[in-house]
Amino acid sequence: MIFTIAGKELKALFASPLAWVVLTFLQIILAFGFLKRLDDFGQIQPQLIQMPNPPGVTELVVAPLFATLAIVLLFAVPLLAMRLIAEERRNQTMVFLISAPLSMTEIVLGKFIGLMAFLLLIIGITALMPLSLLLGGRLDFGLLASLITGAVLLAACFAAVGLYASCVTAHPLAAAMIAFSLLLGMLLAGETAADGLRSRGWPVPAALAQVLSPIKNFEPFAKGMLDSYSVACMLLLIAFFLILTVRRLDAARLRG
Repeated sequence: MIFTIAGKELKALFASPLAWVVLTFLQIILAFGFLKRLDDFGQIQPQLIQMPNPPGVTELVVAPLFATLAIVLLFAVPLLAMRLIAEERRNQTMVFLISAPLSMTEIVLGKFIGLMAFLLLIIGITALMPLSLLLGGRLDFGLLASLITGAVLLAACFAAVGLYASCVTAHPLAAAMIAFSLLLGMLLAGETAADGLRSRGWPVPAALAQVLSPIKNFEPFAKGMLDSYSVACMLLLIAFFLILTVRRLDAARLRG
């Protein structure tokens, strides 16, 4: 049943003009950034040849492309997630979903997986850009795999926050604003708290504050490092917001 709900949400996304608009703008922004970086790389190649261990096209072109993707997802995911539950409540269809022989966990996971399937499409299309460079060069596949893994985990973090924001209101636009505010607040609070705690000589609390900053946890992946602590932080953040969504919807069902 989870995948039935996921399929329904994925079809709804493809039927939504907003999703196509977001997908189009994402690809325009990413393609422009990719071509600009590629052009810059071509211009500095004479200088790179003179270096003993020059960075390759993966470091100078592909890594910045995924860094741009991370920032763009920060704005795009709240828009894609805003209607997942908020629109159900606004259209009075949530009561039919709740009355079905499904647990709230199955409903939440189905909607989360449906959104993630769409986000994986975005990440996959983005990955095709650097893969096109294989026609005339070589890539660092280790770094590329690290970037893709980090992008998937980052998208999942944003999707979990967006899904929670969608369950706290019946207005999709308000849900998008709440999700973006949460993500931006977490980013700023996580960075500030970690720096403040680290300056006071409290490394353990500073490391725990890193859970709040998914963008910060993406940075090791951008350097080709599969940092287990960053992975754990992102998985913990995803689980926390999914559980929070289930608890809130369960409480709403009990209230009737």
